[in-house]
Amino acid sequence: MAPLRIGVAGLGNVGATLVKILQTDGVELNKKLGRQVVVTAVAARSRSRDRGIDISGLEWFDDPVALAKSDSIDLFVELIGGEDGPALAAVRAALEIGRPVVTANKALLAKHGVSLARLAEDSGAQLGFEAAVAGGIPVIKTLREGLGSARIGRVYGIMNGTCNYILTRMGNEGISFQECLKDAQALGYAEADPTFDVEGFDTAHKLAILASLCFGCEIAPNEIFVEGITGISQADIKVTSDLGYKIKLLGIAQRSPEGIEQRVHPTLVPKTSAVAGVDGVLNAIALETDYVHELLLAGPGAGGPPTASSVLSDILDIARGTRVPPLGVPSHELTPYRQAPMRAHEGGYYIRLNAKDVPGALAAIASRMGERGISLESVIQRPDLRVSDPAADGIAMRTVVLLTHETMEATVRAAITQIAMDGFIVGEPRLIRIEKI
Repeated sequence: MAPLRIGVAGLGNVGATLVKILQTDGVELNKKLGRQVVVTAVAARSRSRDRGIDISGLEWFDDPVALAKSDSIDLFVELIGGEDGPALAAVRAALEIGRPVVTANKALLAKHGVSLARLAEDSGAQLGFEAAVAGGIPVIKTLREGLGSARIGRVYGIMNGTCNYILTRMGNEGISFQECLKDAQALGYAEADPTFDVEGFDTAHKLAILASLCFGCEIAPNEIFVEGITGISQADIKVTSDLGYKIKLLGIAQRSPEGIEQRVHPTLVPKTSAVAGVDGVLNAIALETDYVHELLLAGPGAGGPPTASSVLSDILDIARGTRVPPLGVPSHELTPYRQAPMRAHEGGYYIRLNAKDVPGALAAIASRMGERGISLESVIQRPDLRVSDPAADGIAMRTVVLLTHETMEATVRAAITQIAMDGFIVGEPRLIRIEKI
């Protein structure tokens, strides 16, 4: 068979690693496929930058759109990044002429995934994006091909290595969020501006893609409740650990009679659960289905080699002639996204608040909870749990932690609002959901 000629746009960490793998392992790949897979052309911002690979024999393109349209390639790989701009233009250009595309661009897919899937189907092109969610973990292939007719009720997991690294270090070493973030940046786990990661938006993009594949609905990245980890303190880490929990930033999507609920937030998970043991920069995705029950996929969620490996898996599938709808079902069969109300979520809650150190404060707080029918499992006060609050401005305070039995989120929110109106607390309470896992 004629060689499969690859054009790679974007020669950052993942792109350079992919080129290196294809150049180094060409003979082995040929044995597996009976066909050569070769990089013939590349596009990037700088031609002179040292990337640790030899690109002297490859055709160079300054414009990724020109590369996507070039007759010198059979398959286009987009590793530029960004939800619009050159990445979107190049992917569209390739799909419009029926050229298969592989991308690792979660932001692009979260925003344009449905229209790109439709374009791919109309032109007869394949669209692969295994590397867009959870790095080296083959969750997209599992959802599109591996579960047969199993119906998925819930998908959840750790989808951001930066946040998982920070929370792991905070738990293991007793250091602050800011110290952990600084180390993560020094090690290359976090960007100079870490907002996209630590505020949960990266996880939200990945969750939106997974929800579409799991539930056969349109991708809806703007219909997700998102809360990051910047407000997690050592007090939260300590008391939850003593109670038998770890804090993880989870992305969770589940089907209910009211619609589909998507949320990203810090979550208390039992230390005995499988997901609690996934630490450091690792990721994990759990799928709850009717036939397979719970399936947990765990592994490296980012970095050059794992992500490039997932890109390569899509390339090999295309080389073998594997054809599946990009979003698991034909795009015209995707159902409109119907959002379930977040505040209808039911579960236990961890509530940390700074109460004024005055007579009757704690009794008033407990009374407001009781008025709303909220049963308290624990009320905890310890000197080592004190969290300072700039809003206190010299007011004597005590940090109080409440752990509730199962209740509705709307009920908890209403109780907290009433407690704040009573004037017995300072600043914003910290609420962390306890997930049934």
